[in-house]
Amino acid sequence: MSNRFLDTNILVYACDLDQPAKRKAAREIMRRESGALPPCISTQVVQEFYVTATRKLNIAPLKVKDIIHSFRNLRTVTIELDDIGRAIEGNILWRVSFWDALVIVAAQKARCDILYTEDLNDGQKFDGLTVCNPFKSVKE
Repeated sequence: MSNRFLDTNILVYACDLDQPAKRKAAREIMRRESGALPPCISTQVVQEFYVTATRKLNIAPLKVKDIIHSFRNLRTVTIELDDIGRAIEGNILWRVSFWDALVIVAAQKARCDILYTEDLNDGQKFDGLTVCNPFKSVKE
């Protein structure tokens, strides 16, 4: 069984009432991937989710805290100083933003082979990790 990693936008769209097609796609991924080996997220993803959910989606902070509590069923990668160093290298070598590089590094650290995100190119590969954009054909 393969490991999957969920970027912040998957979690955000799963709560976004203004984008029903993306919400449906995000929830389908979370439902499909919640089998025997739950998908991974990172501490960075959780932090970004909190900020985006409270600022962009205008969800009350305590409600977001409850949603984050539900992420306990996902495997969480803790970002450490060595990961930040690898992300800096990835920022340079892969020519992606530092934040995207940190997501890639976390997914690699968890030995994931699929990274669900809309922030990188669908099918793009990073040392055994393949990007999958579940929203590429979604029309709002």
